[in-house]
Amino acid sequence: MAEAEEYNQQRPMKTSKQHNVLPIWGNEQTMNLNPLILANIQGSSYFKVHLFKLKTYHEVVDEIYYQVKHLEPWERGSRKTAGQTGMCGGVRGVGAGGIVSTAFCLLYKLYTLRLTRKQVNGLLQHTDSPYIRALGFMYIRYTQPPADLFDWYADYLDDEEEVDPRAGGGGPTTIGALVRQMLIKLDWFSTLFPRIPVPIQKQIEQRLGEHNRQSNASKPANSNYRGNNSNYNPGRMDNDRREHDDRDRRDYGEGDRYQKERPARRDDRDRERDRDRERERDRDRERDRRGDREVNRDRHRERSRSRDRNFDRSRDRHRNSSRSKERRHR
Repeated sequence: MAEAEEYNQQRPMKTSKQHNVLPIWGNEQTMNLNPLILANIQGSSYFKVHLFKLKTYHEVVDEIYYQVKHLEPWERGSRKTAGQTGMCGGVRGVGAGGIVSTAFCLLYKLYTLRLTRKQVNGLLQHTDSPYIRALGFMYIRYTQPPADLFDWYADYLDDEEEVDPRAGGGGPTTIGALVRQMLIKLDWFSTLFPRIPVPIQKQIEQRLGEHNRQSNASKPANSNYRGNNSNYNPGRMDNDRREHDDRDRRDYGEGDRYQKERPARRDDRDRERDRDRERERDRDRERDRRGDREVNRDRHRERSRSRDRNFDRSRDRHRNSSRSKERRHR
């Protein structure tokens, strides 16, 4: 009996195994990805041929280590939006695809494996590459309930490991800044993260503010201190946002910004479109004037023909009358 009790105590509980299973929030078929990005992932030979051969979690992690060099959804220079307008004007992937990045292919490959809680934590704490960790944070942002996001990210808000998320480089940041951006910003390099409900977003901002106050209170007064919290202040965050927005406008065009954030002034493309419309209206007016002239000319011809016919009839009547008189005089 004692041995049976000891065995039952050592046997893993069923609830702990269930706790290791992660829920999937949102659309389970699309992983909440942009439809165009998902279609490019599923249609790419890299995903269909190469990644199809990878069957285990560790094989995919090794592939991330060797292949991922940035975190943008499109390879740099492959997405052409110049000259497109309206829904095809580069609005976050709508109608203007390109070569989908290996990072997003591997992110979706991780999703097809249906990672456990232990595996996701393994990504977040991986020591070989910051891109392995970053894909772990992105996996959480796309698949986990918004109410759980802060609990996932709380331990990494001041992480100082450097990572460069931009295709082609030139935008180094820290894991902590990356995590904060995922919590407070919706856009991510020409695409969008799943939306966070407003009440939950307010709670996240409050908890983030409390974390910042506690970090500032615990920071030593020495100005030479280079602790984790020294990288995070409102000015730094605002500069990061401006640099992010400027790079997005340069790489993807003005259509990739939020509509409410678009500047009030019209850009060159709008002015060119207005000029095209004005030229089209001028052509329409010219066609109308030509049509009026043709109608007037047709009317003039008809009147001339009518006068000619009347003249011919009058002349015929005069001839007939003259002939009748001649016959009577004979």
